Amino acid sequence: MTDPAPHEPASGGQDADNRPMSLRTMLLLSIPAVLIGVGSAVVLWLLDLAAQWLQDVLWETLPGVFGATGETWWWIILMLTLVGLAIGLIVQFAPGHAGPDSATTELSGPPPKVVVVPSLAVTVIIGLAGGVSLGPENPIMAINAALSVALVARITTRIPLSLIVLLSSAATIGALFGTPVAGALIFPGMVAAVRGGGSLWDKLFLPLAAGGAGAVTMLLLGGDPIGFSLEPMGPFQPGYLLWGSLVAIAAALVVVLAAWVFPFVHRAFHALKHPVIFTTLGGLLLGVLGVLGTPETMFKGLEQAGTLLTHPEDYSAWQLALFAGVKAVALLVAASAGFRGGRIFPIVFIGVAFGLLANALFPGIPLSLAVACAVMGMTIAATRDGWIAIFVAMALVGDLPVLPLLCLIILPTWLVVTRAPELLIHRRAVDPRPEWA
Repeated sequence: MTDPAPHEPASGGQDADNRPMSLRTMLLLSIPAVLIGVGSAVVLWLLDLAAQWLQDVLWETLPGVFGATGETWWWIILMLTLVGLAIGLIVQFAPGHAGPDSATTELSGPPPKVVVVPSLAVTVIIGLAGGVSLGPENPIMAINAALSVALVARITTRIPLSLIVLLSSAATIGALFGTPVAGALIFPGMVAAVRGGGSLWDKLFLPLAAGGAGAVTMLLLGGDPIGFSLEPMGPFQPGYLLWGSLVAIAAALVVVLAAWVFPFVHRAFHALKHPVIFTTLGGLLLGVLGVLGTPETMFKGLEQAGTLLTHPEDYSAWQLALFAGVKAVALLVAASAGFRGGRIFPIVFIGVAFGLLANALFPGIPLSLAVACAVMGMTIAATRDGWIAIFVAMALVGDLPVLPLLCLIILPTWLVVTRAPELLIHRRAVDPRPEWA
């Protein structure tokens, strides 16, 4: 490919010398942006395909061989314990050690070395298939970033690392959530770059190209978009702002409490030193939680959230509270015990259960508003990113009149969470230890 320009672009649409990127440069760079988008979606699709195949084997085929089902209590405990053991062995002994501890990583960060990719991919597939309460988002973003950097570096050295990672991250978010706009807006560098002059749309051009290509490719491959149709909110009433704010803030505080507990749980597991030990123990505890909360509280949570939203009348307030509580504990255990995975998908399930609980306890709150506010509150508390929180909440409920309310309700919610503990383990707070720890 022809090198795009004599200047290295420092962000999505700006040259390194702080001048707006030329039209020619944007057109040339749109080629790798689209290719990165397509490639990121294909990698995600392949990972999902492998995980789904293994899940069918572990939870549908094998149980029948032993006279059980996927819901038999001892099978749940046995399977998750073995999943923990398998992941612990990979983390401790495999080349690359499945990358850094996911509890210490954000959605977008420095790409790992390519040697990490095989062990990280296998670990994520086993975790997704085995019922671990984590999503694929952090690992798949790391995998796509590593592969994109390695492949682009073989073609040209004129595209900077930061831009490749940005495009890969936007593409993966587009493929994961079907929200390429959120993928283009979540990076602080995009907003900061506006100060350098030029149009915002110039700066969003390349991330949108990558995110859009990722989302469209995932749809073409048959990926399921995040989207449901709940009972519409109906005519606006002034009280909805107050009720929505209370639901969003209460949901956010649940995540804040989890974030406060997170370092203690993480430290307790890692005090056992060896991943084979603490990840196996984590798997055992996840199995017990799976029995207590039923299989609805297992796995990454998106499919299970869809089940709750499709038939909300089938669940009592007590069941919804149980689902939310067990899933929250399972998320803390999985994230603390060395499993590799993201926290957004389980958070979405907890938010759905919490929103349905709010509607069950206070029927005056419209169902779509309650769910959207709960999901938004929990997501912004977990990610500290309002764009993803709003887009995911809207995608779930599919009720457009809720959007302007969310744009107002998110403001007091942000004030509550902005200085609160993050759902993240900062490495500076962790004792020095081998990479796999």
